[in-house]
Amino acid sequence: MKQALAELVKQALQALQQQGTLAADCPLTVRVENSKSPKHGTFSSNIALTLAGTASLPPRQLAEQIVTSLPVVSWLQKTDIAGPGFINFFLETGAQFTVIDQILDGAEYYGHNNHGKGQAVMVEFVSANPTGPLHVGHGRGAAYGDTLARLLKATGYQVATEYYVNDAGRQMAILALSVWLRYLELCGELCGENGALFPPQAYQGDYVFDIAATLHRQDGDRWRQPLEPIFQNLPDNADKVLDHMIEHMRKALGEDGYRRVFKLGLDTLVADIRDDLEQFGVHFDCWFSERSLVDSGAITRAIETLKTNNHLYQQDGAWWFRSTAFGDEKDRVVLRENGAHTYFAADIAYHLNKVERGFAVLIDIWGADHHGYIPRVKASFSALGQDPQALHLLLVQFAVLYRGREKISMSTRGGSFVTLRALRHEVGNDAARFFYILRKSEQHMDFDLDLAKTQSNENPVYYIQYAHARICSVFRQAAKQGIVPPESADYSKLLRDNEQSLVAILARYPEVVATAASHYEPHLIAYYLRDLATELHSYYTSCRFLKAQTEVRNARLRLLAATRQTLANGLGLLGVLALKEM
Repeated sequence: MKQALAELVKQALQALQQQGTLAADCPLTVRVENSKSPKHGTFSSNIALTLAGTASLPPRQLAEQIVTSLPVVSWLQKTDIAGPGFINFFLETGAQFTVIDQILDGAEYYGHNNHGKGQAVMVEFVSANPTGPLHVGHGRGAAYGDTLARLLKATGYQVATEYYVNDAGRQMAILALSVWLRYLELCGELCGENGALFPPQAYQGDYVFDIAATLHRQDGDRWRQPLEPIFQNLPDNADKVLDHMIEHMRKALGEDGYRRVFKLGLDTLVADIRDDLEQFGVHFDCWFSERSLVDSGAITRAIETLKTNNHLYQQDGAWWFRSTAFGDEKDRVVLRENGAHTYFAADIAYHLNKVERGFAVLIDIWGADHHGYIPRVKASFSALGQDPQALHLLLVQFAVLYRGREKISMSTRGGSFVTLRALRHEVGNDAARFFYILRKSEQHMDFDLDLAKTQSNENPVYYIQYAHARICSVFRQAAKQGIVPPESADYSKLLRDNEQSLVAILARYPEVVATAASHYEPHLIAYYLRDLATELHSYYTSCRFLKAQTEVRNARLRLLAATRQTLANGLGLLGVLALKEM
């Protein structure tokens, strides 16, 4: 209906152009908004205020001319001009109810649009280092990224989702060391009482023991070495202790042994992460290996491109990227003096690789702790000759978990955290996903475990699912009474205020989807569903459906069916089930 009104206003403006009231090159972009009060009509537009200066007319006078030039249509009851020149539109009683048929005809596609026009978009999210199971902090990024991908698909984009596996960095070497040390303990190589010298900087979780036990079960004592020498001659610098121990391990095991331990840890945790996310309803089209950038020479090519374009310089044996030339606070190292590339160099190559694969829009979803990383990545993308506007770096605050009033601390390295899997098992996928999406991604979030498990109106996901289930119960009762869902109805029978309010909310859904997708704000869908559920519950408790007069009953059943479909569509975008019974 908004689009139809905007088209009417545009035709009026074109008529005023022909009359000479408006210049021929005057922009005809028309915005039609929902009115804040029924007293001001169903919709309104500020076009007269926008164009008054161009037309050299007072806004109210221009508004009067626009209204006079509007084409006559049967569904527009009247217009009026309010305040300094707002145009308010009042629809005929039955006009707004046509959305019911649009919803039921569109079914699961109601709310979709083709704004993206098939443009290829890459959404990369989660991408947690495979050094431990996913915890509840990672779950928020997973829910946000997956919902955003669903939204973009619903608005006409060709979307691919990707998990970037950091399998070539120092953290993975630390994991391998952690596994090997625990493996040696299982072999009987204890250093200090009960293995007390296990380095505190290594990974402490029980999952490390599990991987070590698998290694011992499969390979026996094949990789056993005396443990005590690894703790000898450690450097005084605490930051270099692990590197010293990793070097010792690699020499002691040889390349085959090291790769065996390294690969077992990597494969075990990647498989665990993949399974966890699949169970959470998050499916990735591609699991991209950081090592592949090294093996394919992509990092070398990206660095050479930057050198050729004079964006790198050498200092103290290292190669630096001129990040400050693009607004960053300081220049950044891409190649260390020993020739090893930095994480940043891998990121440069990775983003170039995405472009080379044909993606026009790149969306990276990072934890909020990566905020300072944005300027350098944007800078390198520009230096590679790419449009920085095509790269969107979105931040997600980690969720803070509470059980009652107790805040639960989390540390992957320390092994003290609540896993995403444990959260899902405790509160369920639906509650977890909905609670994660309920706030803007960059806002701080407290995850209330007790509330998520509550079956009451205070629990928003329960409240919304209950609205859908209530409608389903009406149709089950109708079937028992032999009432067939009507294929059409006389909507002029819908005279109650709450019926008009409900259908007005239903009509807003396509706009909410479009806004949520274009602004990368999935929480708008959650807000909308809560409003829709509130209106449905109010309607449900104040109205008779199956015992009403036949024509009224049929109109109300169609309205209920449209509400059920819209609830299901919105919940589907969030990856939450639309339950039929509760």
